[in-house]
Amino acid sequence: MQIYLVGGAVRDTLLGRPVLERDFVVVGATAEQMLSQGYTQVGKDFPVFLHPKTKEEYALARTERKQGQGYTGFICDFNPNVTLEEDLIRRDLTVNAIAQAPDGQLIDPYNGQDDLNNRILRHVSGAFAEDPLRILRVARFAARYNYLGFTVAPETITLMQNMVTQGELKTLTAERVWIEWEKSLNDGAFATFLSVLQQVNALRELCPSLAQVWSTQTACDLQQQHDYAKHHQLATPEILFCQVALLFNQPDLAKLKLDLKLPNSFVELAQLSIRFNPLFMQPQLCASEMLACFNALDLWRRPERLTALLAVFECHLGEKSKHQLTLESAAKQASSINAQTFIKQGITGAAIKPAMDQARLTAIAAALG
Repeated sequence: MQIYLVGGAVRDTLLGRPVLERDFVVVGATAEQMLSQGYTQVGKDFPVFLHPKTKEEYALARTERKQGQGYTGFICDFNPNVTLEEDLIRRDLTVNAIAQAPDGQLIDPYNGQDDLNNRILRHVSGAFAEDPLRILRVARFAARYNYLGFTVAPETITLMQNMVTQGELKTLTAERVWIEWEKSLNDGAFATFLSVLQQVNALRELCPSLAQVWSTQTACDLQQQHDYAKHHQLATPEILFCQVALLFNQPDLAKLKLDLKLPNSFVELAQLSIRFNPLFMQPQLCASEMLACFNALDLWRRPERLTALLAVFECHLGEKSKHQLTLESAAKQASSINAQTFIKQGITGAAIKPAMDQARLTAIAAALG
């Protein structure tokens, strides 16, 4: 039995990046041997085991044979005679097909170190084409390592284009696609993720509504907005996604929602961003128009909405504008007005709301100067 560290942990160590989790491959062992040593089996389709102490994942070396279409139609062979090289060749990219022995020696049969040094994302073998999910994974890696200068190898771009032409992407569920999109929102240059998908003609298959409005300038603007968000600690996935949503109007956002099966938290903030765009993008709003927006936003009961929208539009504009500062001040002053003040003055019943509206209008007008 030989145990090797594989995949992302080896790659990120060589790149000088922090290692968040470690995965191991076990050569020359059976499931029975692993269980006898105290490992716990967790894999259903093929044996993956948790270490009895560290709970890290140990998978038996395996080969895969495609059966049918899609990203789940594989037959796995994990007998003890499967070699390390046979296990590594089934992986997606050469940079992910490097193994490390316990003594630190690197086993790199597919020249992953050369591609790491040259900042190239290249598929290991033609077997790459058997899994359409790898198109999204490559786009995500290109985004994650964009800051290091990584690009996708031309032959890998061509292979992904051929996969799209052959209709492999149609086997992916919208929910599975969104998982990859959200991962990229969390850890990479999202504009690069989308640009790679556009380059291989995948964007029009996965999200036709976005493909229609995508351009080089759109990618540049989106990257600047996301860079600003990260630099100013505003980069939640929802806020980042809103920069994409602001390319749309409400009817087209509904198409985007259908294309991607967006979670409710993303849909709500995106809808608010589009609906209340004038509040943030039109500094000439008068006090009564601003009050109407605050009322429609339900500011008095849900102030967190305004906080989120301020972050969305700060990133969108690339600055915290004078108008936004005025909005914050107006909202703060108007929010300080409550019914108790008027009840103490003897105002009751239906007369309270118009009195509060007038007081809030006065407060907003004062903030506007």
